[in-house]
Amino acid sequence: MNIKRAKQEIKDTIQAYLKKDEDGSYVIPRIRQRPILLIGPPGVGKTQIMEQISQECQIGLVSYTITHHTRQSAIGLPFIEKRQFGGKEFSATEYTMSEIVASVYEKMRTTGLDEGILFIDEINCVSETLAPAMLQFLQGKCFGNHQIPEGWVIAAAGNPPEYNKSVREFDIVTLDRIRRMTLRCPPRWRRTRSRRSCTAICPTHPLAATSAAMACPWRPARQRSASVRGRKAFCHSKGVGRFVLDSFCV
Repeated sequence: MNIKRAKQEIKDTIQAYLKKDEDGSYVIPRIRQRPILLIGPPGVGKTQIMEQISQECQIGLVSYTITHHTRQSAIGLPFIEKRQFGGKEFSATEYTMSEIVASVYEKMRTTGLDEGILFIDEINCVSETLAPAMLQFLQGKCFGNHQIPEGWVIAAAGNPPEYNKSVREFDIVTLDRIRRMTLRCPPRWRRTRSRRSCTAICPTHPLAATSAAMACPWRPARQRSASVRGRKAFCHSKGVGRFVLDSFCV
């Protein structure tokens, strides 16, 4: 699926989820709203899609990269609370509000928007301790004991296994409860990324001045060489520019 089609389908889905009837209730109940999962290579525009949709729909957006969080920040910190059971007092464990859920309420308070998108990036690259919480988040729309506010649509994104070795595959139960979209980057995007990576290693390298003349193509199993001040530099076709001979950076 290309980026343009994915954006339109996500926008239509969010508008359908946020549609209300005459009584002010959502036409599609919260329990039937499946989270959106975008799978695509890094830099293809998954986060940008959500930013554009939130602006066009005039709703809020809270974005988190879940790999930057621990289990405590996602679920909350434990504390002891006294409770009465059967006429006796016991100590029970409770949890503070999740930082992510608190950010949603803070967004609602500062912007005055009661509806929005909660976007979790790199959701399939979490650690082992946080993986069960992510499954609970996708299936139950909550972090720990705290529910995501009604009117907020859950969206997530991840990378394919070939781009990240820490990717965890979701089980069939979780996949049945989400709407998965796989983004494909066009060949032109690959070529542009390949040319940029050639000069990203060192901006002051003489190759940067001649990158336009090189026009490094996306050609499988082929290499294109460019002569720079009598020396050779190779641009490999896999999108990674690499100087295999004497690279004289200054």
